[in-house]
Amino acid sequence: MRKLQFQGIFPPMITPFKENGDVDYDAFESNIIKWNEDRLDGYLVLGSNSETVYLTEEEKMQLIKVTVSVAKPGRHILVGSGMESLKETVRLTNAAAALGVHAALVLTPFYYGGKMTNEALINYFTKLADNSDIPILIYNVPKFTHINIKAEVVEILSRHPNIIGMKDSLGDVPQLATFKRIVPEDFNLLVGTASAWFPALTLGIKGGILALANCNPNECAEVKRAFDDGDWERAKEIYQRVFPINTAVTGTYGIAGLKYACDLHGYKGGAVRIPLLPLSDEQKKEIEAILGKAFTL
Repeated sequence: MRKLQFQGIFPPMITPFKENGDVDYDAFESNIIKWNEDRLDGYLVLGSNSETVYLTEEEKMQLIKVTVSVAKPGRHILVGSGMESLKETVRLTNAAAALGVHAALVLTPFYYGGKMTNEALINYFTKLADNSDIPILIYNVPKFTHINIKAEVVEILSRHPNIIGMKDSLGDVPQLATFKRIVPEDFNLLVGTASAWFPALTLGIKGGILALANCNPNECAEVKRAFDDGDWERAKEIYQRVFPINTAVTGTYGIAGLKYACDLHGYKGGAVRIPLLPLSDEQKKEIEAILGKAFTL
């Protein structure tokens, strides 16, 4: 059976919160409706930029339901369903599958990081894939897990019929090149940071799950369109223009910065959930200045 193919741009969708800390489902739905008009290929619900670690299971299920019901027909829906134990990951993954998502993005377990050997990760993802009702993509995000999955592990797991891809968020281009070389041609190797988007395209990678796509989805998509059309100079120019925005919203200012950038571009960022802190007025001005250099607000 042919594997699902994920190409193009997927935002790891922000979760807007009200000032009292409740999830703002209306704002979340409004964002999807607006993204439906943008040049996206699908959505990731419950990603790292969704503040997923702060969500209750009830909130997670409701966000999945809203995504499935509101997403533009034909777009793929991924869910971040990784938990620390195999049992809980299988349970959450299959609960999400029952609601209609197409595949699960599962991060490497990390709490007992010293024991997450190659053998442990191979065993975990193999048993997960064996028991999942939907295809699995590996999520490699050392920034948060402090675990960088090894190439030899990816090579073995990429041969499993129900492990169909991987999001690599390290941003290390030589590592991306290594992964691309060792996985099957139909394996969905996705880049997980806009800082590596243009270099990834030159390696033959076709898709990205990019935080920047929350606030600048069309620019992210245009990099690929121009590249595919053979206009590498235009692709590189757009990539260089939005690079400082990506640095700001994924590094310097974090999720609060990403949400404010979304506000400035007509989406609904909402508040962050404590313990994250809101931006100061000075930080907001700094983000406005960064965006102003790339776009006329």
